[in-house]
Amino acid sequence: MNVQEALRTSGIDAREARLLLAAATGFSEAAVLAFQERDIPAEAEERFLGFVQRRSKGEPVAYILGHKEFFSLDLIVNPAVLVPRPETELLVDLVLGRKPASVLDLGTGSGAIALAIKRHLPGARVVASDASAAALEVAKRNATRLNLDVEFRHGRWFEAVAGERFEAIVCNPPYVAAGDPHLTHLQFEPMLAITSGADGLDAMRLVVREASAHLLPGGWLLLEHGMEQQDAVRALLEAAGLEAATGWPDLAGIPRVAGGRVKSAHGH
Repeated sequence: MNVQEALRTSGIDAREARLLLAAATGFSEAAVLAFQERDIPAEAEERFLGFVQRRSKGEPVAYILGHKEFFSLDLIVNPAVLVPRPETELLVDLVLGRKPASVLDLGTGSGAIALAIKRHLPGARVVASDASAAALEVAKRNATRLNLDVEFRHGRWFEAVAGERFEAIVCNPPYVAAGDPHLTHLQFEPMLAITSGADGLDAMRLVVREASAHLLPGGWLLLEHGMEQQDAVRALLEAAGLEAATGWPDLAGIPRVAGGRVKSAHGH
């Protein structure tokens, strides 16, 4: 079988097929495109067909390849962590724009958000927590590979940072409702990181309710949320007494992040 045949008969998205073929053969993606007539060694062909079979059952490409790019960082990922999404880069941008000296990333997963923040704010203290020990192992491996000094803590939400306060808290919590029909497309990813009660807002309620106790005066809480949750999340922020409750859309124009801040010491 040559490259062209392999790509033509894969039956999956062409871009994904090229990525998987490059990984199976050790060729670059550019070489896969340039040398369509090149024959594939039998061992690589077998590997590629195995990858295609996994992908056709819905397994994310990132898990098959074992890594995913986020905010220009190459991150190790496996089924213990959610695959980082491009739209979550908005959360990082919003934190970086505020230049906090200390940041807490709740439910860090692969460490994507915390590590991207640390890369661009090297002077900031960045703490990242997760309830999953397996997820923290992935995050620590990523920090080591990228040589970024993030403090990792094991515990549910704020349990791991009792008595500590930060200039910014950032969180991409689980926000999908338990019965959502889209869940069938996410069956390979950790449900703990995806669903949160009947309306998808259970984790959000807890984080918003407890955030003020962990924010310094003037500190911001920034949360990613799902489609059509912006009003509910804004209401939670206001009910918790956070000021300047605001929402931001992602690049597709879909409301994606909501945030608010604790009163500053001077009342501004």
